[in-house]
Amino acid sequence: MLLFLHRPFVALANSLGASPDERKLNLFFLTLTASTMSLIPPLSVKLVSSFLLSYPFAALLKRIPDSRPDAKNIFIISVSLFYLVGLFDLWDGTRTLLISAGGTYCIAKFLRASPYMPWIGFAFVMGHMSVNHIHRQIADDPSSVDVTGAQMVLLMKLSAFCWNVADGQLPDDQLSDSQKRNRLKELPPLLDYAGWVLFFPALFAGPSFDYTDYRQWLDTTMFDVSNVDPAKKPPVRKKRKIPRSGGPAAWKAVSGLVLIGLFMGFSGSYYPSMLTADSFVEYGLLRRIWSLYMVSFTARLKYYGVWYLTEGSCILAGLGYNGVDPVTGKISWNRLQNIDPWAVETAQNPRGYLGGWNINTNNWLRNYVYLRVTPRGKKPGFRASLMTFGTSALWHGFYPGYYLSFVLASFIQTAAKHFRRHVRPFFLDPVTGNPTPKKKYYDFATYLATQLTFTFVTAPFLVLSLKGSLLAWSRVYFYAIVWTALSLIFFHSPGKLALKKQLEKRQGRASAKLVRSLSTDSLTGKEPILGISKDPEGDINEAVEEIRAEVEARQKKLRADFEAHQPKVNGMNGMNGTNGTNGTKAHTE
Repeated sequence: MLLFLHRPFVALANSLGASPDERKLNLFFLTLTASTMSLIPPLSVKLVSSFLLSYPFAALLKRIPDSRPDAKNIFIISVSLFYLVGLFDLWDGTRTLLISAGGTYCIAKFLRASPYMPWIGFAFVMGHMSVNHIHRQIADDPSSVDVTGAQMVLLMKLSAFCWNVADGQLPDDQLSDSQKRNRLKELPPLLDYAGWVLFFPALFAGPSFDYTDYRQWLDTTMFDVSNVDPAKKPPVRKKRKIPRSGGPAAWKAVSGLVLIGLFMGFSGSYYPSMLTADSFVEYGLLRRIWSLYMVSFTARLKYYGVWYLTEGSCILAGLGYNGVDPVTGKISWNRLQNIDPWAVETAQNPRGYLGGWNINTNNWLRNYVYLRVTPRGKKPGFRASLMTFGTSALWHGFYPGYYLSFVLASFIQTAAKHFRRHVRPFFLDPVTGNPTPKKKYYDFATYLATQLTFTFVTAPFLVLSLKGSLLAWSRVYFYAIVWTALSLIFFHSPGKLALKKQLEKRQGRASAKLVRSLSTDSLTGKEPILGISKDPEGDINEAVEEIRAEVEARQKKLRADFEAHQPKVNGMNGMNGTNGTNGTKAHTE
C-alpha cells in the first residue's frame, strides 16, 4: 500500500465516520456484485474514490492512439494493479485473480478439443471461488479484506470465455446468432487477455462482458458505422474512432453520486440490524412493514449508485457503445447496463422486478448456464432450471438467507403467473385485449403487491443468517408467505375453474382462449430470472415425469433382457432333463 495515498483517506474517513479501507470491504465486494441488497457500514471511502478515479483514467485511456492496442492493454493492467496493490494492499487478492484467470486460460488452451472443456473451466473457477466464500464465511472477520466480489465478476467472464472458445470449434449450423458473434476460433494473445481480465472500470463491481466486446473495442471495429448516413455519424475527435461519450458518462456519474448520497442519508435510519433488534417489536405492524421496505430501498440505492458509477466510466472509455440509430443518428450507450432502477421500483410483477436487477448476471445465467445445459435440438426443462438455480445460489455464497429468498421467490413467481393468466384478463377488453378503464386499479394493486412481496423476500439477503432471517420474517407475521400460500391453494382449487368459466363466458364462447398481453415484462418466458424458477411446480412435475420415464425404460430393458435369456435357460433345462431321465432309466435297469 502506498502510505502517502493512504493518509488522505484516513483523514477523510475520520470526518465521515468510516474507516479508510472500510474493513468490511470483503462483504462490500461480495454483496456489491451479487444480486443482493445487503447493507454494509458506511461506504468505503477508498472504493468509491477508485470508482471516481476511473473517470480521468478512462479519459486518458481513450486518448491512447487506436493504433496502439498494446499500450492500451498495458495502461489498463497498470491502473488495476495500482488499485489492487497501491490503494488496497491486496497482494493475496491479486494472486487469487491471477490464479483464476491463468488457470482458465490453460484449461481453454490445452483442453480446447474436449467437449467437456467449458464444464471443466466452470468447475475450476466456481470451485476456486467457493473455497474463498467458505473461508470468508468461517472466518467472519470484519477486519479482513478480500476480493471475493471481484472474483464473482471474474467468474462470469471466465466461464463465458471457455464457452466462447468451445463455440469456436463448432460449425455455424450448431450455433445461435449470439454464439456466432461471441465465439473465439483462436485463443487471444496473453496481453489482450490480461487487459480484458483486469479492465479497471469494471474490476471490482462489474459489469461483466464477453471477450469479443473487449476485442472489438480494442481494435475499434465496434465503432464501424458503414450503414449510417455520413451526415448522421456520431462526432469523433481527430483520428479517434471512439465517439464522444463525455455527456452520457457525466450523467451516469452525477446520478450515481446523487444515489449514493441518498443512501448515506437514509442508512442512518434504516439498516438491516434494526430488523432483528429488540426495539423493532415496539413498532406497530404497519410501521414494521414500512421500515422493512425502507431498509430494502435504502440498500438498493447503494447498488444503483455504484453500478451507475462503474457503467459511466465504461461509457467514457467507449466500451458502453451499443450502436447508432441509422434514422436519427442517436448513439446507444447501454451495452454494459447492469441496472434499471425505474423498472425495479415500478415493477408490477416479479419478472419485471427481477429483470431490471443485475442485468448482466441474468444474461450470463441464461446464455452460459440455462441454454448450455440443454442438449442441442431440445427445449430447456427441469434440469436446466435446476442447474441455473444451483449456479446462481453457489455464485452468491453459502449464507442461508440467500437460499430462503431464492426458494420463496420461485413460489411467488408461480403465484404471479396464475394471477396474470386468470385474473388480469378481466381487466382487458375480451376482443382487442386493450386495457379497460378499471385496469389502472389492477395495475396499482399488482404494483403494491410486488413491492411489498419482494421487500419481504429480500430481507434474508440483508440479514444473511437463518435465525436472523426467520426472526425478521416473524416480526411481520410472514405476510408474503401467507398470501403466496393462499394464492397457490386457491389456484389449485375449484376456484381456478370458476375463474376460467367466467372468462370463457365473458368472451362469449366456451372454447375461447385467454387474452394475454404482449409486454416486455410478460411472465410467459420460460427461462428463469437470476436463477429463480418461475414455475417450480412445473419443474417438479417434469422431474417426476423424467424419473418415471427413466424407470419405465429400465424396466422395459430388464424385461427384454430376461425374455432374451429365457430360451437359453429353457434349452439348458431341457437338455439336463433328458440326460437325467436316461440316466435314471439306465440305473434302474
